[in-house]
Amino acid sequence: MKKNTLLAASMLSCVTAATAQSSVTLFGVVDVGVSYYSVKSDFYNNTNRLVLPPTIAPAGRTRSQTALSNSNSSNSRLGFRGTEDLGGGLAASFWLESGTTPDNGAAALATFNRRSTVSLSGGFGEIRLGRDFTPTFWNDSVFSPFSTIGVGANVVSTVGTNLAIAKGPGSTLAASDNYLRTSNSIGYFLPSSLGGFYGQVQYALHENVKQSDLPGSPTSRGRYVGGRFGYASGPLDVALAYGQSTAADATGVNAAGLPTGVNLDEKIKTINLGASYDFGFLKVFAELSQVKDQTRSSSAVPVLGLLTAQENDKYKGGLVGLTVPVGAGLIKASYSRVKFVNDLGSLASPLSPRRDASVNKLAIGYEYNLSKRTALYATAARIRVKDGQNNAAIMGATTGGSPAYLSTGAGVSGFAPGKATGYDLGIRHSF
Repeated sequence: MKKNTLLAASMLSCVTAATAQSSVTLFGVVDVGVSYYSVKSDFYNNTNRLVLPPTIAPAGRTRSQTALSNSNSSNSRLGFRGTEDLGGGLAASFWLESGTTPDNGAAALATFNRRSTVSLSGGFGEIRLGRDFTPTFWNDSVFSPFSTIGVGANVVSTVGTNLAIAKGPGSTLAASDNYLRTSNSIGYFLPSSLGGFYGQVQYALHENVKQSDLPGSPTSRGRYVGGRFGYASGPLDVALAYGQSTAADATGVNAAGLPTGVNLDEKIKTINLGASYDFGFLKVFAELSQVKDQTRSSSAVPVLGLLTAQENDKYKGGLVGLTVPVGAGLIKASYSRVKFVNDLGSLASPLSPRRDASVNKLAIGYEYNLSKRTALYATAARIRVKDGQNNAAIMGATTGGSPAYLSTGAGVSGFAPGKATGYDLGIRHSF
């Protein structure tokens, strides 16, 4: 307690001192609610023999949880941002933002895991350095009535997060890095004086160490490059984004440091297009997304030479949604879907047929604004997974919380992701 008090006092003293030199703002959101999460795992049989379902719960097994949750309508956070006018149209800015968990107070405020940037801006635009959102994530978030949080989150973002966690590269701050955010980035943003056109490009360094006597050094695992360009004028907003993350890049070596001839290269390539149009009485949202998980591995085999295997799995997603203002409140609804297209590459044959999977999600909610800064909300969502055993770790989307599907993998009999439901009831306050 004493340590936390000293930390808070130190932060506030920094804000007070900095205010005399430039404009500094302390801001944040506290969002807490009661949530219910449920997942049902269905029995399946992918073998060529008769397998009877278990005698206990033959139709499937359900896991559920009721929890005091946070960040269901807006991400709970605490941040500091400031700007100094350098004259001549130039300005220097900083942004330090930390995610918080007000339901239990466990998050460390000294870790600015949401954003940590310094930038220089002017008539040329803005150059930004540090930890920031990826360009491709913005379309998943902006063109969804529920953004990417709470039980109503865009299922495209849920699958994208699962893919990043399963394949990497991840970081000490977040396993989903290079999907949602990336560290060590250099970004450029177009100026705001282009008649509604906007855009950004971003490059994130992998920062791996180069060793002169090690073949294939340094690996580029962790590198990210992407961009987003759009147009916003009046009720219309539309944007196209592309990003590429290096999930794996390695050259095998033996104990003596000599190359083994085994190489691996895996890249996650994302392209998405989003749009929204506000009619006043109704605002509509739409998004199309495709993510390619491209893997290339090669190995040297005596006599046969170099053998190469390639695989290009695809995740094709989309969303349609709307919001309807009703007095001081807002009705929200969305339908989102992702289809997994399994590419067996060089392993494809009649004996190993392609095994796909799909997940769809329906969400509906309502927010009631008590004031400009405080709102009550309620959201409910339902997920249906088809053939989830074919890619359970990534396609097994849930509405949140701790309950996980039972899964025994493809090509056997057992349980696989089936259905998920959830709801959020809470209050959000921003400052």
